[in-house]
Amino acid sequence: MNRRVAYSLLTLSIGLLLAPLAAWAAPDLYQYDPVHSQIVFSIDHDGFSRPLGRLHIAHGWLRFDPDDWSHSSTELDIDVTSLDMGDTAWNNAVCKSSLLDCKAYPTAHFASTSVERKDATHGVVHGTLDLHGKSLPMDIPFRVNRVGKTIYGLHTIAGFSGTATLDRTAFGITAFPNAIGHDVAIWLELEGIRDSQTSTTKENP
Repeated sequence: MNRRVAYSLLTLSIGLLLAPLAAWAAPDLYQYDPVHSQIVFSIDHDGFSRPLGRLHIAHGWLRFDPDDWSHSSTELDIDVTSLDMGDTAWNNAVCKSSLLDCKAYPTAHFASTSVERKDATHGVVHGTLDLHGKSLPMDIPFRVNRVGKTIYGLHTIAGFSGTATLDRTAFGITAFPNAIGHDVAIWLELEGIRDSQTSTTKENP
C-alpha cells in the first residue's frame, strides 16, 4: 500500500469517527437576563380576588438547540426575597416563617430533566423545583417567542413565555388554608443572552 492510499484511508477513518460528533453539535449556551426575565404568580384570596405577585431570577443558564429541543436544558435560581406584592407590609407578611420563610429559604431552584417539543413553537420543560425545603417535579409548558439579534445587533437573544401551576401545600406552605388558595398560577417571561465566550459543550457551566 503506497503512502497516498494509506493517507486517504486514514483521513476517511478520522472523518467517519468525527461525523457523529459533527451531526450532534451541542446547543448554544445562554445566560438569563435578570432585567428582562421575571416570574409573576397569582393565588386566591378568600374567594374575593387573585392578587398578583412578582419574583426575580437571580441567575441561570439555558442550552437551546433550535433544531433538536431534546438536547436543550436549563437551570435557574429564583430570588424569593425579591417578592413584590405591591405593598411593603404585605411583602413582609408573606415572607414570614408561616408562609414563604424567606430568611430560611431565600432561593428557589429549578433544574430541567428533559425538554419535549410539541410543535414549531411550543414545548414542555420537565424538571424539579426546590422550594421551601422541598424538591418536587414540575412541568412548564412554554412558547418560543423569538431567537435572534437585538435591534442594535449587540447580542443574540432567545425569548420564551411559560406557565405552570403548583400546590403550595405540597411544598409545606400550609398556613391560612381557609383564606389563601392552595393552587398557585405562575407565568414566566424569560430572555437569555447567548454567551459567545463559552464553548458549547455537554457539560453544565
